[in-house]
Amino acid sequence: MKNTALTEKHIALGAKMVPFAGYNMPVTYEGINAEHATVRNGVGVFDVSHMGEFILKGENALDLIQRVTSNDASKLHDGKVQYSCLPNKDGGIVDDLLVYRIDEKTYMLVVNASNIEKDWNWIEQFNTNGVEMHNISDQTSLLAIQGPKAADALQSLTDVNLAAMEYYTFVKGTFAGIENVVISATGYTGAGGFEIYFENQYANQIWDAIFEAGQAQNIKPIGLGARDTLRLEMGFCLYGNDIDDTTSPIEAGLGWITKFSKPFTNSEALQAQKEAGIQKKLVGFEMIDRGIPRHDYEIVDAEGNVIGRVTSGTQAPSLQKAIGMGYVAKDFAKEGTEVFISIRNTPIKAKVVKFPFYK
Repeated sequence: MKNTALTEKHIALGAKMVPFAGYNMPVTYEGINAEHATVRNGVGVFDVSHMGEFILKGENALDLIQRVTSNDASKLHDGKVQYSCLPNKDGGIVDDLLVYRIDEKTYMLVVNASNIEKDWNWIEQFNTNGVEMHNISDQTSLLAIQGPKAADALQSLTDVNLAAMEYYTFVKGTFAGIENVVISATGYTGAGGFEIYFENQYANQIWDAIFEAGQAQNIKPIGLGARDTLRLEMGFCLYGNDIDDTTSPIEAGLGWITKFSKPFTNSEALQAQKEAGIQKKLVGFEMIDRGIPRHDYEIVDAEGNVIGRVTSGTQAPSLQKAIGMGYVAKDFAKEGTEVFISIRNTPIKAKVVKFPFYK
């Protein structure tokens, strides 16, 4: 089991630690609902140093990214971030990722912790034109400071105007006295905020500085449990649950990051699928009757026929109701359609709703 540079901090703070993607990670400190509310209404700090980071450099770096990712990275400018995915050759998804354009010949890819080796090997097999590839995952720490008070909490630590940063942009600057820190206005919570990338050796110094600077905003550490409920309220996909090697980006509602203006892995088949129409679709649903949907529960129609499967589900803290995501046959994908979730062999009524759940 791997540790992050901050594992000892989490243990000292009384976090409940669990194995996640091969790492010893904090799942909760004071309880998921309380931590969820902290991020929605104030500001909280996630240690997400388990995520993977690759640097791609050279004349052909963009060409390689264009060939392996579904989105159009030629639209990026320096300091811009793009959400994308790595399609496989069978219509599924190797991983979803973020692409950062540092300069014309230098990019950073941020990938899921559980897929670091898999993604590296996948991209490397397409690297036929000598792109310099560096896996900096083990040397890099990443903190996500999320919530509406994030800019106020962090502003004293940097001369970068945080409030003026646009969504999905980043800068390299000085943060908490450390140079060359990547400050990124991205997030996975729908609550606003920043992600801070830096070398492991500065982890404790930066963590302490953030908590000191954010005292007036009542900043708190947050575990991965609340990260999951926050992303689910926004309808954000989690790799391994809502998207995987068998789900197409078109079925997953990721057509907006699947650009057929350039060729990429399996693009012809995905374009044909888009034109022919999909047979199943990832939808959101909220429970009408009492019951909490869980991963892999069957979704059935009024007659009890299986029409799909739950991919993610929870009791949503901000909404005070149970919600979920799942793939259903296309005839049941329309907003307002009544479906049933099979919970311990009992059909529990739900209805299809639009993303995001939390407005």
